[in-house]
Amino acid sequence: MLCYDEGMPVPKKDEQPFSDQLEKWLKGRQPKTLASLDKVFEDKSFAITFLLLMILPALPLPTGGVTHVFEVIVILLCLELIAGRQTIWLPEKWKHMSLGKTLTGKVIPTILKWIRWLEQRSSPRWRRFFSLPLMPRLLGLITLLFTLGALLAPPFSGLDTLPSLGVVVVSLAIILEDVIMLLAGVVIGATGIGLTIALGTAVFESFHHFF
Repeated sequence: MLCYDEGMPVPKKDEQPFSDQLEKWLKGRQPKTLASLDKVFEDKSFAITFLLLMILPALPLPTGGVTHVFEVIVILLCLELIAGRQTIWLPEKWKHMSLGKTLTGKVIPTILKWIRWLEQRSSPRWRRFFSLPLMPRLLGLITLLFTLGALLAPPFSGLDTLPSLGVVVVSLAIILEDVIMLLAGVVIGATGIGLTIALGTAVFESFHHFF
């Protein structure tokens, strides 16, 4: 699920930090697939899947559309959240698709350092906000808009970076249950969408002016 439902036990203070759980999964012998990720992190599998799939497009590097497969998967999962699903459903081919050596061997180990840094400086703030009945659908909608912004950004423009980063920060906020971080993610993603729209409008007006 995306967040803790009412009636579910609140995590204990001595619960293993998310960064340690992620590192354990990363070093484990199981295939590095979405299926194994869902099995280990089933309580917040949506948010963790969003986080890992959108890390690569969030990097300030031109991907040239290579990450579109990840973005399409995230969009499908967002629609599932909005529809009210509490568990991840994906076609078997996608569930057992390897996340790739670049993501699991380079990107995730690097992002682990940032996650640990955030864990040391963040604490659950307004935790109950995440367990409101409509929150999964709302957060699914926010993630959907930001992911669409990244998907529709022109290739090699770098405009997919901020919307993708917005998804990453929002996902981390859900995992760490920090409303302040959630607001920061919304601002980052919205800024990215705004830049994409502004640039698209400018290009259209220039094209219209010449023709």
